[in-house]
Amino acid sequence: MGRIILVGYMGAGKTTIGKVLARQLGYEFRDLDLVIECQQGKRIPDIFADEGEGRFRELERDALRDICRMESAVIAVGGGTPCFHDNMEYMNRHAITIYLKASVDTLIEHIHISSKSHGSNRPLLHGMDDRQMRDFISANLPAREQFYSQATHVIDIEILRTEEQISETAKKISSLL
Repeated sequence: MGRIILVGYMGAGKTTIGKVLARQLGYEFRDLDLVIECQQGKRIPDIFADEGEGRFRELERDALRDICRMESAVIAVGGGTPCFHDNMEYMNRHAITIYLKASVDTLIEHIHISSKSHGSNRPLLHGMDDRQMRDFISANLPAREQFYSQATHVIDIEILRTEEQISETAKKISSLL
């Protein structure tokens, strides 16, 4: 199989499912945003604030190409990764790509769950209340879906609250491979 890359909007569950999928397959797991943070020595929101989104997207592209050299890896990429440069095309050439497709309500619920347990690391949503977040996601998701839908496989994601739900979703992905 080689590489599996999980794509989807922020809050779809790429990191959560990716860790479990990697464990089930005996693969390594990498979160592209964490790789970038380690390489740059600062958090993603700080990169956005200090250097701008354009520079972040360049760093993201370069890190993606580096990480795609790994074998037997499950890689979770940021929600915007497929939408810039030729990243989606590149990922499809070098991996099996899985689009974790989720409704706006599911995305918002997952973002809330993630923020409670890990704090907020989503610079595009900084300072938004629920209504603003819903409006933002509803406006931006369709444009991103044109990239996400180019993935090798599409998996519909429901709200993931329990370890069992996460494990079952990972097994569902495994069955496609």
